[in-house]
Amino acid sequence: MLDHAAIAETLGDHYDLAPSPETAERLGPIYARMRRVVPPADWALHAPYVAAINELKAERNAVILAHNYMTPQIYHGIADVVGDSLQLAIAAAEIEADVIVQCGVHFMAETSKLLNPGKTVLIPDMGAGCSLAESITPADIAELRRRYPGAPVVTYVNTSAEVKAASDICCTSSNAAHIVAALEAETVIMAPDKYLAQNVARQVPRKTVVWHDGACIVHERFTARELQEFREWQPDTRIIAHPECPPDVIAEADFSGSTSGIIDYVSREQPGKALLVTECSMASNISDAHPAVEFVGPCNMCPHMKKITLEKVLWSLHSMQGVVEVDATLAKPARRAVERMINLSRQAQA
Repeated sequence: MLDHAAIAETLGDHYDLAPSPETAERLGPIYARMRRVVPPADWALHAPYVAAINELKAERNAVILAHNYMTPQIYHGIADVVGDSLQLAIAAAEIEADVIVQCGVHFMAETSKLLNPGKTVLIPDMGAGCSLAESITPADIAELRRRYPGAPVVTYVNTSAEVKAASDICCTSSNAAHIVAALEAETVIMAPDKYLAQNVARQVPRKTVVWHDGACIVHERFTARELQEFREWQPDTRIIAHPECPPDVIAEADFSGSTSGIIDYVSREQPGKALLVTECSMASNISDAHPAVEFVGPCNMCPHMKKITLEKVLWSLHSMQGVVEVDATLAKPARRAVERMINLSRQAQA
């Protein structure tokens, strides 16, 4: 458990973190990327942390990887690479810096460590978990293999290294359908997200897709009825949903895709109004890049992602605490499952 009072005191002894309109103005080009969603007074609070982190990561030869669900001040202020799980995994495999700071949840940091065993990988809060990753164990994978002998196991990247090690190949929401379609077997096991598996089954009807009973706490709470009611209220709104949502929610949407797919869709289509059926920070992070788009409607917050803050990132880099390790006996098979996913994805893009 992090001692926030002690951390704040220590950081205050080393860095000038007092609210600063001067620093906020100096970092104006960074602020321009989030002006629509971060008030000037808040930016004066965040800017000293952003300045300190950007200076310190240069000293440490560090890069910051940030998931699309990070807050705008992290996403736009300090990240070197932003993206969905697949984009971050590919970027992690190509990192040349000595230190990787993972602004996301723990399984993402583990993935970066799997792909960079010789580098230091930090996560600013070890408690940043994931409901999906916590919903499945290697024993569950073994039971699925027993029930469906010979069926390959496609494991969502939102899992622990030990679950990846028990799998044949990983996938993300952006490449899941491609991965399943590319496998020779007629029956494919997908774990742990039942809704992603059900949505993939509709995309790849020639395969029999079976799944584990897991779900994302952000996406499972959306309902088809609330989208129907929203469309009745605002019929000119484009509804864009993440494939971790239940299938009846996806059926109500105008488009479904991964977080990177959602960003690409908004960039391409430029709808007048858009409802993003996913985590709340998505709309915030792309708002300033799309001033013609009005982002409306409900969203659900991920409590795990929001454990990552500017203060914790600065502390992690300052103290070099939050080091992520993967047991050597798990690392090789887990890395193989992730690398198979990356290689198949690259072949699809070639």
